[in-house]
Amino acid sequence: MPIITLPDGKSLDFPKKVTGFEVAEKISKSLAKDAMVISVNGELRDLDYLIEKNCSIKIFTSKNEEGLETIRHDTAHILAMAVQELFPGTQVTIGPVIENGFYYDFARKEPFTEDDLKMIEKKMREIVDRDVKTKREIWDRDKAINHFKKKGELYKAQLIESIPKGEEVSIYFHGDWHDLCRGPHLSSTGKIGKFFKLTKVSGAYWRGDSNNEMLQRIYGTSWASQKDLDTHLKRLEEAEKRDHRKLGKEMDLFHFREESPGSVFWHEKGWALFQKLIDYMRMKQDKAGYKEINTPEVLDRSLWEKSGHWEKFGANMYTSTTPDEKIFAIKPMNCPGCVEVFNQGLKSYKDLPLKMSEFGKVHRYEPSGALHGLLRVRAFTQDDAHIFCTEDQITDECLTVTNLILEIYKDLGFENVILKYSDRPELRVGSDSVWNKAEAALLKAVKATKLEYKINKGEGAFYGPKIEFVLRDAIGRDWQCGTLQVDFNLPGRLGASYVDKDGTKKVPVMLHRALFGSLERFIGILIENYAGKFPFWISPLQTMVIPISEDFNDYALKVSNQIKNVGISSAVDLKNHNLNYKIRDHSLAKIPVLLICGKKEVDSNSVTIRRLDSDKQENMQLKTFLKTFSTLNKASSN
Repeated sequence: MPIITLPDGKSLDFPKKVTGFEVAEKISKSLAKDAMVISVNGELRDLDYLIEKNCSIKIFTSKNEEGLETIRHDTAHILAMAVQELFPGTQVTIGPVIENGFYYDFARKEPFTEDDLKMIEKKMREIVDRDVKTKREIWDRDKAINHFKKKGELYKAQLIESIPKGEEVSIYFHGDWHDLCRGPHLSSTGKIGKFFKLTKVSGAYWRGDSNNEMLQRIYGTSWASQKDLDTHLKRLEEAEKRDHRKLGKEMDLFHFREESPGSVFWHEKGWALFQKLIDYMRMKQDKAGYKEINTPEVLDRSLWEKSGHWEKFGANMYTSTTPDEKIFAIKPMNCPGCVEVFNQGLKSYKDLPLKMSEFGKVHRYEPSGALHGLLRVRAFTQDDAHIFCTEDQITDECLTVTNLILEIYKDLGFENVILKYSDRPELRVGSDSVWNKAEAALLKAVKATKLEYKINKGEGAFYGPKIEFVLRDAIGRDWQCGTLQVDFNLPGRLGASYVDKDGTKKVPVMLHRALFGSLERFIGILIENYAGKFPFWISPLQTMVIPISEDFNDYALKVSNQIKNVGISSAVDLKNHNLNYKIRDHSLAKIPVLLICGKKEVDSNSVTIRRLDSDKQENMQLKTFLKTFSTLNKASSN
């Protein structure tokens, strides 16, 4: 007779074994109708899961993340069903849920086309209308392998062969069609609804290994209502318009080349933007008491072994063997070099907290298929800092860093920020007692911010727990940018110490901190957030002076020089094009202010200004313009 404990603490008694659906039905008919899946003692289960013992359960609907993810998981299965009905002989491989949707990888010789996607969507809707029941079976491992091999599903058989002997092999049936899957799933195909859309096809290597065969990956999105689907599709459309790769080309900011994949070729304007952000950050860090350092990009393998990075990141490091057979690595991160700077000279407790910042160029090997413009690169600049402090100083320093990060994000237009707290991962260095202290100190700081936070179990760095700062952009997308990590391990591994009040040597705690994370990635996020229309103070080229004919070139050059003299970037367009062409050209390049010069402007020592995204023109005395826009340009020094 199981006793079911609900989230509000209330209990339900049942005279015999009971399913999740029956529990929901006892609570209310409407809940039973809306229920998608349940969790039993924290583990997600199907609604028809048979509960035999006392337990705690939660019931999830499409309004919960768990319910929505189950809808997407089922939609991935329906996609695979539809493909195999339409294109017999196609092999299915894996089809997981991803953020806002799902994908499924297929082995098929002929490429899928846009017309194919429309056919597949139509077939998926037919399958939903059939409303066939879903059921789960546990099979013998050898039986499952032989079964899928006979069906010609060789990839599926390989997946089952990788399951350790003794573990259950879970097979889900939707009518007669079936797939290897842990679940959970909805009770029938009709429960999914028709609020889905297939979005694109791309290539993907089997099991993510470039040495394996190439498969075809169909992406899709699925929601609980048509309104939610329409909102998401509109966001995708807007995101396409804001794609930083497209805008980067239009604005002449950067490009990439196959000769150096994952490395940015910065153009003049892009590099100006890069340097503006660094100058801004330097100003903020200087006020906050940081001391800027710089460390070598190439370091001996032995240092990376001492730090623990070799074991954790060695496969993703670029290495070189010198003629004397020493192995060096291009640094994938800045921390060991910073500890080496700290170790120079005797340090006292009076020196702590000691804050060292570095704009360090790092290199990490990423698979070519993972590279994505500025957002995923192999060579990037981290706005790193490392704070050496005592245990008693951890919470205060974490709060100070958090406030600095939030202030910087606000200056750059991001005010909606969520914190994610990540504790110890399975693969880590250091004792549990050390991790206990680090996690307690950081979590205390997180709570002290009084901000919304989420807990990511097991997602900490290998040397300590961390906070991730997730900001939301103008179209509602979330980006993980800044990080703050508490490290009781690395300083000791690399011999860092300070002299305490009692004259004994102690190992400092090291706080790892990045505000933007990667400058390259943050610039990509900025471009997409503002759709290239940056605030005036960080625009790479702030003004363009346009003479309406060559008769006014000299005046235009004079105006541009005066603008530069007050610290605003400026250029003059002397090309032999008509005025409308020039305005259209520079508007496409997202230059915030165009200054038009003709006879009227020369005679009155004025300029006619036209702001980006406005058809209005305003005549202004040159001295007034310089004063007004100099003020706008100082927003970064608040």
